[in-house]
Amino acid sequence: MQPTSIPQGPLLRSLGLSLAALLLGACASHGEQRTTSSDTAVDADAVSFPDPGRASLKEGLFVDVDNLRLFARGMSKRQLYALLGTPHFGEGMWGVREWNYLFNFRSSPGGDYFTCQFKVDFDGKGIAQAAHWKPQACAAVLDPPRPPTPPAPAPMPSEPLRLAADAMFAFDSAVLTPEGRRNVEMLLQQVRDASRVQTIQVIGYTDRIGSDRYNRVLSQRRAEAVRDALVAGGVPAAAIVAEGRGKADPLVQCEQAQRKALIVCLAPNRRVELSGKALPR
Repeated sequence: MQPTSIPQGPLLRSLGLSLAALLLGACASHGEQRTTSSDTAVDADAVSFPDPGRASLKEGLFVDVDNLRLFARGMSKRQLYALLGTPHFGEGMWGVREWNYLFNFRSSPGGDYFTCQFKVDFDGKGIAQAAHWKPQACAAVLDPPRPPTPPAPAPMPSEPLRLAADAMFAFDSAVLTPEGRRNVEMLLQQVRDASRVQTIQVIGYTDRIGSDRYNRVLSQRRAEAVRDALVAGGVPAAAIVAEGRGKADPLVQCEQAQRKALIVCLAPNRRVELSGKALPR
């Protein structure tokens, strides 16, 4: 009596499909455990780190943060060695899947330092696949440095800035002298950076010598000359209002009979004043 023959094709196909399913399940499970990269925040508690007491440099090593920022997935062990040096837990070059470091960082120049563990995972070809920190907050050391805080702009003084006309213009002239231009340049930075200033008012004044009409015209031209110098120095033209008030609002009263002495006494009245109108708070 001959043994009953069993069809081989369907059985082999069934076994093959079952084995393939098991292999795919194992690969999927393995992939879920390793889907990390240097750009992905990973809970340090979910990653195994060696005991810091086993480090070859138990006190840790101060590392160049700029070099550390160059780390990226896809680097070879040779590249990482050139960047960060020898790992600190006795790992060799070949046949290992992770390198571990113990790095020190200062919270401020010359201040106290703190220590972080840094782990790099490699694939079977020695190519970096992921990086991890312990504690995870240490990843912040790679954040770009903050730009320095600019100094707070100086406010315009509450009292008007007074420029003596005699130090700005020649007698009976509205053309700025070289000394007058230097005086305006000294004020430029303060006017440019004045905080919360909406409008800068430039007001020209003369003394009482001469007709009212002539003095108003001269004071207006002098105010405009200062305004033009400020605009040339970078102050927005739309922010400046120039006005001539002639002999109004004198600072001093003089009664000298001699003209030359009177002109000298009235010098404080010949001026250009700058004031700022602040934005509402």
